[in-house]
Amino acid sequence: MKPEDIIIKPIITEKSNDGIQEGKYTFKVNKKATKIDIARAVEKLFDVKVLKVNTITVKGKEKRVGVHVGKTSDWKKAIVTIQTNPEEKTYLAKGGKEVKISKKYKDSIDEFMGA
Repeated sequence: MKPEDIIIKPIITEKSNDGIQEGKYTFKVNKKATKIDIARAVEKLFDVKVLKVNTITVKGKEKRVGVHVGKTSDWKKAIVTIQTNPEEKTYLAKGGKEVKISKKYKDSIDEFMGA
């Protein structure tokens, strides 16, 4: 699946907006997507480092129109935690030299709120 097929849309509620300060973003995702698929899609689409993915299957509600009773479809919600302060990593290379790696990750998803 392509990343555009995995992430369907962001979920913007009061509770999800409170999580943005902690680096938690909420998305409606494809029902067949795994946590690994979701993490890769978010990293590719928004250029951020994903730390954790929590998924919830939301059951559909029973709806009624007049005498007809039906049910809305089930869907999947993902809460993605991103790294809010990407830092440089250092390691010792051949010959004892200290090498720094700094990947250019963003610390927030700007497109989430339509900015």
